[in-house]
Parts: sequence; C-alpha cells; structure tokens
Amino acid sequence: MANTALRLRPMGIEDWRAVHSWGSRPEVCRYQAWGPNTEEDSRRFTTVAATAWLAEPPVRRVYVAEWHGEVIGSGELRIRDRVHRQGEIQYLVHPDHWGVGLGTGIGRELLRVGFDALRLHRVYGTCDPRNTASAAVLRRLGMRREGLLRETMRLRDGWRDSEVYGLLAREWRDAAPGEPDGAV
Repeated sequence: MANTALRLRPMGIEDWRAVHSWGSRPEVCRYQAWGPNTEEDSRRFTTVAATAWLAEPPVRRVYVAEWHGEVIGSGELRIRDRVHRQGEIQYLVHPDHWGVGLGTGIGRELLRVGFDALRLHRVYGTCDPRNTASAAVLRRLGMRREGLLRETMRLRDGWRDSEVYGLLAREWRDAAPGEPDGAV
C-alpha cells in the first residue's frame, strides 16, 4: 500500500482523546505493560510525550500518525545511546485501521528520522513473540531478528519475552541510495 497520505507530527497534549480511543482498548495493549488506559492515563501520557519535545538534545520523540487528516496511531523514536548512536522505534495503529500497512508506514518514517535526521548508526524495535503482526512490520521495514530477550516485562498474564529486530545505517542507505552518514 502506498501511504502517501500518511504523515507524522509531534504529539500534543490536545491529542489525548485520539490516544485514548486506542489506548483504552484491551486488544491494543494486550502485549504491553500499560493499559487499558483511563482518560487520566491518556492525558498523562500525552502531557509527558508533548513535554519530551522540549528536551535538548533530543531523547524521545513521540508522534501522532495522521492518515487522510485523521489521527490513526502513533510512533515513537527514543535515543537509547547517544555515544554509540543507538535508537529504538515503537509504533501503534488504531485497530480500526489494522492490516492496511499503516504500521509499516509509521515505522518507515521513524527510521527516516532516526537515520537521516538524527544520524543514528543502529535502530532497533522489540515485540512480544506472540505479536506476529508487529514482528511482520519489523521485517517489512528491513529489520533483522537479532534475538530473544527473556522475561523483559511483566504483563497482566505473566512475564513477556521480547524479540529484538535491528537495522544499521548502512543497510538503510543500501535500501535508499544516496543517504549520508553522520553523527548524532
């Protein structure tokens, strides 16, 4: 699917209702330690996410994803190690829009920011091994499965393992020729 109508913009405090529209749903947070969110949880999250945009140097960038003018999800890029130029991506799509390639579109935009704008060397993402849809998104982004971290997070149904997928700047450049390398 071509996601030409998909765009990311910084998350603002005013986005709490959209965030709540998916964060309150059990199927969205099934593989997460958070949720289902109350309205207060969603307000608190958007406040923290919006405030993170003020930090310099950047550490955490949380975006809302708009598709045809509607907020349909979110994406996050965290700088995990500035010296070694490592980042992590996370993405979420409202269940009303699952299965049409929007998670991949959000992930691709996050990688573009990480590699092209922030000049990261390596970007990774993790997912619960049971979340086969998320693993498929990471693979479609060109990320390679690097391994399994055991019992990294306690969920409502017990401990969760995390599969780790990674992509290097040179692999990103090879997929999109002409992109320069640099430092964060």
